[in-house]
Amino acid sequence: MGAKSNELKVKEMSELNGIAAIWYREIKVFLREKSRIVASIVNPILWLLIFGGGLGASISISGINYQTFIYPGILIQAVLFSSIFFGVYIVWDRKIDFLKEVLVAPISRTSIFIGKIIGGATDSLIQSLILLFIGLILGKLGVIPGLHLGFIEIVTSLVVLFFTTTSMVSIGLIIGSRMESPEGFQLITSFLLFPIFFLSGALFPINKLPVWLASLTFIDPLTYSVDGLRSVILGASQFNLALDLCVITGFSIVVIIIGTFAFEKMKV
Repeated sequence: MGAKSNELKVKEMSELNGIAAIWYREIKVFLREKSRIVASIVNPILWLLIFGGGLGASISISGINYQTFIYPGILIQAVLFSSIFFGVYIVWDRKIDFLKEVLVAPISRTSIFIGKIIGGATDSLIQSLILLFIGLILGKLGVIPGLHLGFIEIVTSLVVLFFTTTSMVSIGLIIGSRMESPEGFQLITSFLLFPIFFLSGALFPINKLPVWLASLTFIDPLTYSVDGLRSVILGASQFNLALDLCVITGFSIVVIIIGTFAFEKMKV
């Protein structure tokens, strides 16, 4: 019994070390790609300042400046695009045979998948934290009227963003595990990204939509992420924050389970 117990502990430590190594590798790759970091921050700011500022000059929603209203949606947009496109690295890893080298290591595919999820989620959360601090500064300067971010709002927003990004990274990895080329990956994700984003209510309120559009919006899991952030940051939401967290947490668990099976079946 003692020998088996020791073997189990060694196996568990090996899996944990493998997860940590995969996570560390993804962080190093992210930090080395300066252009990727800059683009992931600049693009959401341009949306917020130009698109939001342009419409915000003449539109307010429930007394909230439009630029302020879409700020949570822009945070979700940044997480969505960076998280799902993270899956393309699986395609590249297969093309350069890096994945074969990883699979030779004495760790399971499930641990590799989890390491990838944690690495991708960390990348997106770093970007989100930067955007939250930029929002904090722009709110204090009055560039985004009515946006007041404090410590509690930032921490709670990161919780919502964490569950959102883990689910989106998982979806990206699921797609990447089935694709043979980066071009095929980009084609599939393009069809997926924009409907998910535009149906989430990131750019408009969802309380007065036509029935057919409201139905599509309510089945979009990203809707609950946007709504949760609006509840935390603006104090205005369509649903209860607890419901938002339950939906995005449940969805994250489901896609992680699906992704684990997809990764086990992936051809290298």
